[in-house]
Amino acid sequence: MSSSKFEPNDDILDFVIKKANGLKGLVDTNLEIIPNQCIQPKEQRLDKSQIDNQESIPTINLSNFDDLNVEKSIQEAASKWGFFQIINHGIPIEVLENLKDAAHKFFELPAEEKVKYHKEKVSLGESVLMFWSAIGEKDEKVLEWRDTIRHGCNPQNDSNLWPPQTRNQVLEYQKWAKPLAKKLLDVLLKGLNVNEIDESLEPLLMGTMAININYYPPCPNPSITIGCRRHCDVSCITLLLQDDTGGLYVRGTKGDNWIHVNPIKGALAVNIGDSLQIMSNDRYKSIEHCVAVDSSRARISVPLFVNPSLDSVIGPFPQLLKDGEKPVYKHVLFSDYWDYFFSKRPSGKASLDFAKI
Repeated sequence: MSSSKFEPNDDILDFVIKKANGLKGLVDTNLEIIPNQCIQPKEQRLDKSQIDNQESIPTINLSNFDDLNVEKSIQEAASKWGFFQIINHGIPIEVLENLKDAAHKFFELPAEEKVKYHKEKVSLGESVLMFWSAIGEKDEKVLEWRDTIRHGCNPQNDSNLWPPQTRNQVLEYQKWAKPLAKKLLDVLLKGLNVNEIDESLEPLLMGTMAININYYPPCPNPSITIGCRRHCDVSCITLLLQDDTGGLYVRGTKGDNWIHVNPIKGALAVNIGDSLQIMSNDRYKSIEHCVAVDSSRARISVPLFVNPSLDSVIGPFPQLLKDGEKPVYKHVLFSDYWDYFFSKRPSGKASLDFAKI
């Protein structure tokens, strides 16, 4: 059984992770001083002087999805920004609101309930659901200010293992979100002169999926912590639902600047992952992003990661190379890229070097 009492001499990692109190449980002890294990190195914090309030990522209206201008907007956003928001995407607002409500219900459970779902590590293809608090560098043991629960959304995954607080809401959301992800990928592939996703391409582009629910508790001193360090995603694409707290930042087009992704009610943020950057031979960009935390409000975000299957081989599409274009990347087994990516995370865009020729 987990302990919800925290004493000054207690081991933070044991209290937060092994006893499954999470960062939420730590905050609930009326925490006033940030423990050393949660203080990020300066280079990992968000430098407020680099925030560019003059720039914003595109917002694309999908009410007429088949319009050529809409398709072009999606392809251009993926090329220039690697990140964009979509509105009028067809997922009912109540499905999104119910998902956010479910997140609060799960993370506000007592630790002895959450510990049932606790697992520190999980492989990509594993069906076990896990609840954990975010660790930074593998050997550094610095906690990111975030608790997470993962739902594997693949045929072999048993949703009966999921908590009752989130099960129905995640199942309903994935029913709407998977077809939307496929439509977005269809449009992106069209921009690469690749035919629509057929049975042969589906494992390569949508072979494994997971829906994470992230809970970022209020933080007494947000300036020295980070909710999620700067990183790229390993996915083909990621669809992200965020609440109205704000805090998601993406790299801008001017080098070191950061752009805040302003929350829009009912919108989803979409970003390109490393896998699609590799397949597109750098046409589409996987972009660094990070999450700052708030001093007074909890933040909820729900990413849907759309990944290749573990046994897929990822590399530039042959359609891009037929006219003599040189490949930037070699062909690699996705499971090898996945292992390398997470051995280095968070490493910005450095993981792409693994696949470069």
